[in-house]
Order: sequence, then C-alpha cells, then structure tokens
Amino acid sequence: MSTINVVKIGGNVIDNSEALQCFLRDFAALEGPKILVHGGGKEATRMSARLGIEANMIDGRRVTDRQTLDIVTMVYAGLINKRITAMLQALGCNAIGMTGADGNMIPATHRSPKPIDYGFVGDIDPSNVNDELLSTLLGKGMVPVFCAICHDGKGSLLNCNADSVASAVALGACKAGEVRLTYCFEKAGVMRDINDESSVIPHIDESDFMKLKESGVIAAGMIPKIHNALESAKSGVKEVRICKSESLLSDSGTIITK
Repeated sequence: MSTINVVKIGGNVIDNSEALQCFLRDFAALEGPKILVHGGGKEATRMSARLGIEANMIDGRRVTDRQTLDIVTMVYAGLINKRITAMLQALGCNAIGMTGADGNMIPATHRSPKPIDYGFVGDIDPSNVNDELLSTLLGKGMVPVFCAICHDGKGSLLNCNADSVASAVALGACKAGEVRLTYCFEKAGVMRDINDESSVIPHIDESDFMKLKESGVIAAGMIPKIHNALESAKSGVKEVRICKSESLLSDSGTIITK
C-alpha cells in the first residue's frame, strides 16, 4: 500500500464553513489511502450553552459529566462527523464516519479520577487500535473519518483527545504501510511568537521540545499536541507535521522528529 496520510483537523477551521470546505477539498485531493480525524470542542461548548449547561475546563481539557458526554457525543459523533462525511462524499471521496466504538476500532480506558476527576474521559493505548479492520477499510478504498468519541468495552462511551486519537490511528495504520501524520489547524505551525506567522519553527525534536516548553514558547494545548507527535515519531510514523489547514498540500509548517 502507498503512503497512508492521517490528517487531524481542529481549531477554528471546524467552525468556519468556508475554511472547512477549502480544507476538505485539499484533503480529498490527497492521493492514496487516507484517514481524517476531527475535533469540534468549540461547537460542543456552544451547544452546552444553548442547553443551559456550563462547560467546565481544567488546563484546556473538558470535564465530561454524564450530561456533557451526551452533548459531545451528539456534536462530535453526530453533527460534525456526519456533516464532514457528507461534504467529502460531495467531493467524490468515499468517506465513512466513525467513532472508536464502531467495529471496536478504538477501545479506551476510563481515566483515573486522581489527581483530577475528568469524568467520562478516556485514554488510548495505540496497540489496542483495530488495525485489521482499519487496513480492510483502506484496502476497499474507504476513507475513515473519526471523531474523538471512543468506548471502554463495558458499554460506556468516553470522550477522548482528538490529537491522541489521530496519533493512535496513525500508529495502527503503520501495520498497513508507511504513514504520514499531519495536524492541521488555523496557525502556520509551532511559532516562537503566536502573533507572527513568520516565526514558525521548522523542526522540533525531543530536546527542542523540552527547551521550548521550559521557556514558555510551547504552552497550553500545544504541549499535548507535540507530545503526541513525538510519541508517534518514536513509534514508527515516518513524518509528523503541524501546519495551517490551507497548507495541507504543501511542505510548510513544523516537522516533528524523534
């Protein structure tokens, strides 16, 4: 099988219909087997507000009680996932929208309530990804589109981090061929100055990551994103890139290596 592209889309792109349409057009144009993973946290927060339920975030991560689990499942697995799937079908891309529960594709474990109880939040072991089913779908020319809702194997859905889902799926796909993992969002890459797109850092390895984190250049939600990228590079993904959604078909952005 030729190089498999695993692409994660998130940030403000999901909320902007024009930007999302442009991104999906580029994604559909990628040659060879491909997989899409999407976020959608801002839309889930808006839905929570409409229903009179306040979103509770700790260190950028959503606390998921039972009501919130229902909301994120409706938004991620329903509204956003099926909207993206339909848009890809219109572009001639034979997409199949999925959660981690479908086909037992991505089992997860309920995160320990200590030191912080995040509720129905899951952690993923990439070795548990159903790589056989993933290979079958790719071999049939299907394009899996994953949201970040997984399951614990005991009947409960779990809200997982979309970057972690992308990393796990990329590692699962490694058994079917060479994999390129790309994280797309509204920024040009990892930047030294968040307000200056000319300050993109072209390459980051583990040593660079530690220094940039200590200096505060890399902070908040970018920390788990790069951590996932590094783990993917260490575990067999050929290339990991963080870039602007408009740059999917180019080589710009930040390359992460082990």
